Order: sequence, then C-alpha cells, then structure tokens
Amino acid sequence: MLQQSGEMDAIDSNILRELSRDGRMSNTVLADRVGLSPSACLRRVQDLQRRGVIRGFRAVLDPAAMGVGLLAYVTVGLSAHTKPAQEAFERAMARAPEVRECHNITGAVEYLLRVEVTDMAHYKRFHTDVLGTLPHVNAITSYVVIGSPKDDRA
Repeated sequence: MLQQSGEMDAIDSNILRELSRDGRMSNTVLADRVGLSPSACLRRVQDLQRRGVIRGFRAVLDPAAMGVGLLAYVTVGLSAHTKPAQEAFERAMARAPEVRECHNITGAVEYLLRVEVTDMAHYKRFHTDVLGTLPHVNAITSYVVIGSPKDDRA
C-alpha cells in the first residue's frame, strides 16, 4: 500500500537504499530485493519520484579516469556579509568547472567547496586566478584529501 504524501516506511527506505547503491538495476531485481511484486515496486518508485524524494539518477564517475588527481575541500570567508556579495560569489562558483560542490555553511566562514583538479599546479591556478580575484573573498583555507576510507556519494 502506498503511503500518504510525505510518509515513508521501511519498504520505501529499502528501495532508496538499493537504488542509491545501483540506480540502474531493473525494477524486477529491485522488487525482489525489497520483497514486493514488480508492479507494487514500480508504483512506489514512481511515487518517490513524484514526491521529489528521488530527484534523479546519475552516473558515478571515476575521478582518476576523468583526469582528477587532486581533491580539496576549501573554506571561503567573505569580507562583506551581504546578499549581493554572496550572490556574486555563488555565481562565480557556478561558472568554475573545478568546483563540484558549493555549500553555504554556518560557522566562522561562509562557504565550503569541493574542488576537483588535475594536480597541484591546476589547484594553484584555481586558487590564484579564480578565488584570488573575487572582490569579497578574504579567507581561504584548503584541505587536500589524501585518502577517502568512506565515500557514499553517488
């Protein structure tokens, strides 16, 4: 039975867990794994999509195969805490292909970026030519990833 809008049960959670592991599995395989008939499973998946719980499906890329040799998390502080300063920064990050994620956060700085580049020279160019040229950036701290023992991002 489908849940009322906004409600999720254990079966929905199992569907989401399985799809997050392999979004390309067939409905028949998914139904078998979560203990539903294929038609009931398909209705549940479609309902999760309609409600926006499942926003889409995407390929999981191998960074090394894509030429990414360096991953860094970068915190950025702004000197002006205004809406126009934040919007300008966010537009600049949207245009920067090296920035894979940009999060407006709470705490001592305004932004956390996930940056993927080919190597340290490429990162230096991004740091100098992109971040270093933005008018309200006043603090940049870089954290270079040396290993990822757990990464569940799809």
